Amino acid sequence: MRKGLLTFLLTVCTFAAHAQDVKVHQQPSFSVEEFPVFPKCENLKSKELEKCFYNEVQDFVFQNFVVPEDLVQNKYKGNVKVLFEVDKEGVFKVIYVNAGEDELVKEAKRVFAKLPQIKPSTYNGNPSFSQYNFTIAIPLKSSEQIAAETAVVVAQTTKVIPKPLTELDSIVYKKFNNPQYSSHLNVPFSHSYYAHFDAALNQVGANNHTASKPFTYVEVAKYYNLVAENEKIKKNKTSWWGRKLWNENLVEIQGEGYWFVVNPIFDLQVGTASGKNQVNTFVNTRGINFSGGLGSQLNFTTTIYESQGRFADYYNRYAESIKPAGGNPATIPGIGIAKEFKTDAYDFPSADANLTYAPAKFLDLQLGYGRNFIGEGYRSVFASDGASPYPYFKINTNFWKIKYTNTYMWLKDVRPEVTLERTYATKYMANHYLSLNITNRWNLGLFESVIWTDTNNRGFDMHFVNPIIFYRSVEFESSARTGNAVLGLSSKYKWNNNMTLYGQLLIDEFSTGEIKNESNSWKNKFAYQLGVKYFNAFKVDNLLLQLEYNHVRPYVYSHSMPITNYGHSNQSMGHPWGGNFQELLAIARYHKGRLYADAKITVGTKGLDYNTTANDYNYGGNIYKDYDEKRPYDSGVTVGQGNKTNIFIADLQAGYLINPMTNMKLFGSFIYRNFDPNQNTTTVFNESTTWFSFGVRSDVFNWYFDY
Repeated sequence: MRKGLLTFLLTVCTFAAHAQDVKVHQQPSFSVEEFPVFPKCENLKSKELEKCFYNEVQDFVFQNFVVPEDLVQNKYKGNVKVLFEVDKEGVFKVIYVNAGEDELVKEAKRVFAKLPQIKPSTYNGNPSFSQYNFTIAIPLKSSEQIAAETAVVVAQTTKVIPKPLTELDSIVYKKFNNPQYSSHLNVPFSHSYYAHFDAALNQVGANNHTASKPFTYVEVAKYYNLVAENEKIKKNKTSWWGRKLWNENLVEIQGEGYWFVVNPIFDLQVGTASGKNQVNTFVNTRGINFSGGLGSQLNFTTTIYESQGRFADYYNRYAESIKPAGGNPATIPGIGIAKEFKTDAYDFPSADANLTYAPAKFLDLQLGYGRNFIGEGYRSVFASDGASPYPYFKINTNFWKIKYTNTYMWLKDVRPEVTLERTYATKYMANHYLSLNITNRWNLGLFESVIWTDTNNRGFDMHFVNPIIFYRSVEFESSARTGNAVLGLSSKYKWNNNMTLYGQLLIDEFSTGEIKNESNSWKNKFAYQLGVKYFNAFKVDNLLLQLEYNHVRPYVYSHSMPITNYGHSNQSMGHPWGGNFQELLAIARYHKGRLYADAKITVGTKGLDYNTTANDYNYGGNIYKDYDEKRPYDSGVTVGQGNKTNIFIADLQAGYLINPMTNMKLFGSFIYRNFDPNQNTTTVFNESTTWFSFGVRSDVFNWYFDY
């Protein structure tokens, strides 16, 4: 049923695209549009030119249209509605004809094909595509006859005669000028795409805030002109199919105070992967996105995906290790719960949505279903986008040198231990992130978060709705055993316009006494990140180099009551690796025109549990274990304790941007992963994987395969 619905929606959108096709223009300071010009209409302007244009079309139809003889004999009366286009060369092209008889449709197309080439319409003085509706009334009349009859009717009318409603026919469409690029919509968060404007947003002296993601278009537009950049790579295509494939949205409509676009979303790829088992991999995602705006304050977007896939063996095993209660075989990381597809693959439908209202320049409110990210790096130890989508409400307040982000989230615990009557347990999370630009170069951020459950019908605890409260004190007042709070500090320093240093420090629990004793107590649960970005590296335009180190001590993100851990749907809401690891990342990203290439190398060490009869201790890597149970040490706790595992991942991807409106790419990728534990067990063992893939993908969210 779901697949049929998607097919139907795509068919409807394709039809709508034919019915409303308009041209993309960069937004000027003022707009002047003129109708196409017939030779008899030279030197006319505005309304006079419009009247002359329609009169010339009317007279040409009157002189050339041949009504079929059988219709003439039957004294046929009716209308033929024609939607046509005049292209940049002044050539008439019929888009759609609606008539009661097939012969009239064919005749209308024949007549319009004979219309002579004229001067095209202009937009700010430049030739432009234009689109018009025209009604052919049968019996046929010339423009003079129509004018004369209209004058007689006006002169003879002695009483008011109700006019037929023509509201639909009188709707005015404007040139589509990419209003989404100046809207309050979120820019789809993809590390590869955000690298295009990362340098522009990190210039010395810029009073912006780049940690809270995704950005809105209005935030990016102040520093980076997406319209102009797309114009640089625009292909010179005049056919409808050519424009829609390479340059435009499938459907793009703009009217008086509103606009919307509709686009298909695809991720179609095939590949092969070695490992414990050789696997032929594939992803088959079809989706549709609908985005728009009503006025200047309200914007919306929604995307529905229908997907099937099979992945490299290590990824399949990880997806199955975080499966939910209830019989479904896996949870696809970052996507959601999967069902069986055939015998060895998964079916994983998903969706995301966002409704944004900006009542004032300094405030926007977002109600959505998706993911959020706080940080300057590839990873975040505060809040990452590696978990499955979830409902959220976000408040962004931006004034002076401050941006303050409040995010309230509705999460799920899908473990069998807390599932009741096939219903997953509900938990809640509230995050505050305060970003302050102290100088032209230095930014400081304060982060706090709390997770709580529905214990004793607590529900969404209004204690945590106050946007300026400090959660740690409220947590203890409400009962520390049913809440879990963390605090964080972040910083960014712009060394110059080409280099930025950044870092994060997360404190889950902390004991100053244990620090003084230098005992490496398990209670000192903290994580930190250090990183540097080098924009236009070595004077090569659009080359971004990045080096990042992440260090997360054992038991970070976990809790004495696992349901209040820092997780959602068996995935970490912080760093995707959970706790008890260190990781070094080296990243390079480059693009030129429509070509792009990304490379990432990950070197890490993670302490895993043995999970054997002889050794079933909790070493602090699995955030879904109670840290008070089977903890092997109270002191001397170090990163990598347990089954110390060395991890090496090389991830290379290159391709060609097909359509910038949907960030659709033709790509090829290569992943090499080496996983080397000290001791092989039934679930953890030495394994090397090579994974080749190629395909077409709309790159509109981050999909992480580096586990």
